[in-house]
Amino acid sequence: MRYAIYYTPSIYDLLSVAAASWLGRNVYSGEAPEAPSIAGFSRQELAFHTAVPRRYGFHGTIKAPFRLHSETSEAALLKAMMHFASTVTPFEIPRMEIARLGEFYGLAPSAPCEQMNHLAASVVQTFDTFRAPLSDAEIERRDPDRLTAPQFSNLHRWGYPHVMDEFRFHMMLTGPIHPNLNARFEGALRDYFEPLLNEPLKISSLALFIEPEAGAPLRVHSQHPLGKISAHRPATARVSATAISDAPRGSGTKAALAARLLQANC
Repeated sequence: MRYAIYYTPSIYDLLSVAAASWLGRNVYSGEAPEAPSIAGFSRQELAFHTAVPRRYGFHGTIKAPFRLHSETSEAALLKAMMHFASTVTPFEIPRMEIARLGEFYGLAPSAPCEQMNHLAASVVQTFDTFRAPLSDAEIERRDPDRLTAPQFSNLHRWGYPHVMDEFRFHMMLTGPIHPNLNARFEGALRDYFEPLLNEPLKISSLALFIEPEAGAPLRVHSQHPLGKISAHRPATARVSATAISDAPRGSGTKAALAARLLQANC
C-alpha cells in the first residue's frame, strides 16, 4: 500500500463533478460517471487519452505516493495530517488555466503562487519521516538518467524529483497527447472547463490518498480542512441536482453547467 498527500476539491465542488466526468472516475467513490459529450470526440477516444490521470484521480500533487516507513503507522500519519492541517491558513489561487504540461494537458495557476509553493515544501519536509526509503527499482522507474541535477538530488533526498524549487502545481487532465492532436484537445478542454475557472481555486484542505496495491486506482482516504476547525463555517447548502436544475437553460454560469453535469451523472 502507498499513501500520497494531494490537493483535490471537495466531492461537492463543481470542478470535482466536471473532472470526474471528464476523467471517467470519481476519486471519492471510485464510481465511473457517464462520460461527457464532447464535440468531435468519441467516448472511446476520450477514455484512451485520459487513462493515465484516471488512475490517480483529479488532484494536484503535494507529496507524491510513498510507502509507509516500518517504524510508523497509518494512525500516526493521520494524527500528523490533522495537526499539520490545523496550522495552515486556507488561501486561494487567483486563477487556474488550461495549460500544456510537457506532453500532457492539465490545469495550472496562470501566475506563480508562492503560498502553494510554500505549502508543498512544508508538506514534503514535515512528512518525510513517514516515507520508507526508495528501493532500487523505485529509483529506476523514475528514469534518473533523464533528470536534471536538482531533480536527481530531490529524488534521493525527498523520494520525488519535482519538489522544492522543481515543484510546479498542476492538476492533470490527459495522458500524453500527440502534437497533431494538440489543437483539438486544447479546444475541447477550454470549452469544457473554462466556465468553471472564472473564480479563484480555494485551497482549504489537504487529502490523504491511498493506493491499496501496486497499479490500483488511487482514492481519497480522508480530507483534512486547513486552519482551526472552529474557523470553518458549517456548509449552508450542498449542490443538488434539484436546486441547480432551476438555473435558466442556456446560461453560462457555473450553476447551469453543474446542472448539466449532475443530470448527466444521475
